[in-house]
Amino acid sequence: MTPAGAWPSFGDPLDNPTNDGMSQMARESNETDVEENGAPPAGTNGGEMVSLRLPNGDVREVPTETLARDVVAGIGERLLKDAIAVSLDGEILDLMTPLRASGDFRVLTARDAAALEVLRHSGAHILATAVRRLRPDAKIGFGPAIEDGFYYDFEVDQPFTPEDLETFESEMRRVVADRLPFVRKELSNAEARVRFADDPLKLERLAEFSDDEIISTYTDGPFVDLCRGPHVPDTSYLKHFKLLNTAGAYWRGDEKRQMLQRIYATAWFKKDDLDAYLHRLEEAKRRDHRVLGQALDLFSTDARVGPGLILWHPRGATVRNEIETFERELILRHGYELVYTPHIVNEKLFEISGHLESFKAGMFGSMEIDGHVYRPKPMNCPGHICIYQAKQRSYRELPIRYAEFGTVYRYERSGVLHGMLRVRGFTQDDAHVFCTPAQVETEVGRLLDLVDEMLAVFGYPYTVELSTRPENAIGTAEEWEVAERTLAEVLERRGQEYTIDEGGGAFYGPKLDFKLIDAIGRKWQGPTVQLDPNLPERFDLEYTGSDNAAHRPVMLHRVLVGSMERFVGGLIEHYAGAFPVWLAPEQVRVIPISEENAPMCQQLVQRMKQAGIRATLDARPDTLNYRIREGEMLKIPYMAVVGKREAEGGTIALRVRGTGKKQEIVAVDSFIDRVKSEIASRALAPNMAAGIEPVSV
Repeated sequence: MTPAGAWPSFGDPLDNPTNDGMSQMARESNETDVEENGAPPAGTNGGEMVSLRLPNGDVREVPTETLARDVVAGIGERLLKDAIAVSLDGEILDLMTPLRASGDFRVLTARDAAALEVLRHSGAHILATAVRRLRPDAKIGFGPAIEDGFYYDFEVDQPFTPEDLETFESEMRRVVADRLPFVRKELSNAEARVRFADDPLKLERLAEFSDDEIISTYTDGPFVDLCRGPHVPDTSYLKHFKLLNTAGAYWRGDEKRQMLQRIYATAWFKKDDLDAYLHRLEEAKRRDHRVLGQALDLFSTDARVGPGLILWHPRGATVRNEIETFERELILRHGYELVYTPHIVNEKLFEISGHLESFKAGMFGSMEIDGHVYRPKPMNCPGHICIYQAKQRSYRELPIRYAEFGTVYRYERSGVLHGMLRVRGFTQDDAHVFCTPAQVETEVGRLLDLVDEMLAVFGYPYTVELSTRPENAIGTAEEWEVAERTLAEVLERRGQEYTIDEGGGAFYGPKLDFKLIDAIGRKWQGPTVQLDPNLPERFDLEYTGSDNAAHRPVMLHRVLVGSMERFVGGLIEHYAGAFPVWLAPEQVRVIPISEENAPMCQQLVQRMKQAGIRATLDARPDTLNYRIREGEMLKIPYMAVVGKREAEGGTIALRVRGTGKKQEIVAVDSFIDRVKSEIASRALAPNMAAGIEPVSV
């Protein structure tokens, strides 16, 4: 093997990398392949050509097996200096990949999101290189790029420590400084099994490939990995990165297999982007709903109850009740009718719906009662269908809109449970619309209006994804195509931007997924709107049309908050626990300066309660500063401090959350009116300035 120091220097990859040495190295590698495997060298495959369509419309004809970097060099040397990878008909290839097909050809630079994935994938290999240098006994798993970073799995005898991460990160910087090229090599399955004979995790993966399948490996320095690529040209491209944490991860996600050690990391092209991301991580820790949920006394879990099952404390239940009350008023105004369905149902219902066939792994086990098999329901839709079928329906009744705050139960592996965000029992604000085919577009439009009105109240901007036919879909491809096209056309007519989530639909129909963007830029699963042509068929739903004949209705599924547990958990982090006044469990805390002011304060609290304000009295003998500090820790929007002067003047010394020690003397009547107004309008933040007039003293 050529020593690392013998590889040519490639310059700064983001400023002026030449990549000149890479071409020579790649050709040397290809020539070696010819000697070992009998394959033709790059660009000499019997005169066959491929056609590459450039973004400006030009077409380049090059010999098949030409390296991507040579095509880029032919376009322009400056472009080659900036190139990270290329895209051929949407497939991302690195610069050292031989081109074997015609198609649309585009060069990716650091400005392209896809290029960042390539960098991060290479970062995973650099991490593995560093770990194997220091821990040669570590067996390697997989190392993909993920959103905002990458990870790599290792099988080791002892878990990694924070000190290990620091050591690995330092070694990674040495690997980066070595500027080791990523060398791609193709080999047969038999050759690959020989190459990875001492790596059982890789051998298991190789066993899944056919004997005649061509497999690729990538080498950087002494490290060789089974990988399809793509990668950056060399290790020096990874400049701005950080190892974040370790976690246990079962091999292949199977709880029955061995536990591996997963190292998470992030990487960016620019230092400013890395710094901003690390700041967001720190902010996310500060907002962690599990920590705030305990500090604010909102919810808990208990091993005696079971993992993934949330206990709502009075303060958390107040938040939930306010959301449900608001949504209930909203959907009734939008023409919905409320229904309720049982928590357990005969599993025959799930045989008809297809859940036992397509969703059984996500369902809890069965129980036998009086000779019949029952299951906790994972979905509310079959129950709503049964209500629809309780009597004959006419076209004059449609659309029918049923809504329910229905609790459902879904099995989640213990390793993925996470506070309120991943649970096993949760309440969905589920609704189903039964309509004629002619009403579908109008009803989808109404649902989009409803979503927009709902999310605006919580201060959430959002994006929309159209999720298409998954592998376990029921129904015909033609039905799916019509349903997907209908949803797309409604969005396009409204001018709503959206992206496609290929294969992300529910098994019974495509859906629109609304991703909520929180205060620090993270995306959360939000409302969904699903168009379902299949369950009406499976349940043989009918309505009588104007022609007195039987017709099949279309069914729309929708949730606004989705899981109430997940939504409230997300809200805690979105607001960092500082709920808007209308949602705050405790809206005003009245604090007497001394015991003699307590009777007046008690009267003030009663007056606020009569006005619909959640007010409490804190007349404990602790110091004033201690009581104020506790109110701040509980993130109470308003604290009304009352001394002798305030008691005599009908005023309060008002402290508003988020304004530090600032305090103003305001009239009680003015303050109560303002709080009532904020509650009624569901204002997003307490506002001392608007509508409250300071009292001159």
